[in-house]
Amino acid sequence: TNTSSVHFDRQYQTHLKHLKLKGLQPKTIDAYARAIRRLGEYFGQQIDDLSEAQLTEYFSDLIGTHSWTTVKLDLYGLKFYTTHVLKKPWVMPNLIKPPKTQRLPDIVTVDEAQRLFSATRTLSYRVFYFTLYSLGLRLGEGLALKVGDIDAARMRVQIRDAKGNRDRFVPLPAATLTALRQFWQLHRHPELLFPNRHGGLKAAQRAKSPLDRGGVQTTLRRVAQGIGKKKITPHSLRHSYATHLIEAGVDLLEVQKILGHYSILTTARYTHLTSHTNDQASVRINALMDRFSMAWGGVK
Repeated sequence: TNTSSVHFDRQYQTHLKHLKLKGLQPKTIDAYARAIRRLGEYFGQQIDDLSEAQLTEYFSDLIGTHSWTTVKLDLYGLKFYTTHVLKKPWVMPNLIKPPKTQRLPDIVTVDEAQRLFSATRTLSYRVFYFTLYSLGLRLGEGLALKVGDIDAARMRVQIRDAKGNRDRFVPLPAATLTALRQFWQLHRHPELLFPNRHGGLKAAQRAKSPLDRGGVQTTLRRVAQGIGKKKITPHSLRHSYATHLIEAGVDLLEVQKILGHYSILTTARYTHLTSHTNDQASVRINALMDRFSMAWGGVK
């Protein structure tokens, strides 16, 4: 009914306000907001008094068409809505129990990474993928990079508002600094390191937002398939970098700091542990990055 629709819209807007006030990451806000929209569509926009039986049916249907990750995010989104919008206690902690899985991430070798960068024809994407890899960044961290985050004097980059709302510094390889400087000379945006491409190179200096997340992901998937790698994502570049650092002899604790992992167990889970030394990480990182060459064809 129209009354239900008006009430749902009002509650949904309250949900969005609370999501922003709690300082959640943009991806989490999007996921929790999407969860409530999806619930609203399923239950005719009447979601303020759902029973356990109704939710069991809903999530059973959802797992038939979506991944466990989506199901979990929808559950967390509903829990947030219940707690902060309805002001009710969450009383269904065991409603969903996803199977425990430990999958090793898809990664590329050093040679495959070089082939991937070389095969990326659009310059902005080529430099962006190289930067993600060579700093070990998450996709959102790379898109958020600002000119002022680059500390060339100390050869480090400040990563702001990362996962868990923590800042960190990561080593800046000389090869990456050179690539970023040359790329900036082309677009000269006063703030963004990777301005969006909507208006082409001429309009990049006035861009209001960074590269499009979807475009970055789609292009990387297409380029990866072209070199025979099926499931490579921006996050795969981060995993690959961590693996390559450990194989190059960088200490595991140093890799943990670079990646911004809260626990070293997270770092150890997906890296191939090899014998490693306590040599300075910056020396090892630059030795790795000097094995790459950055082509400068293209204008975007």
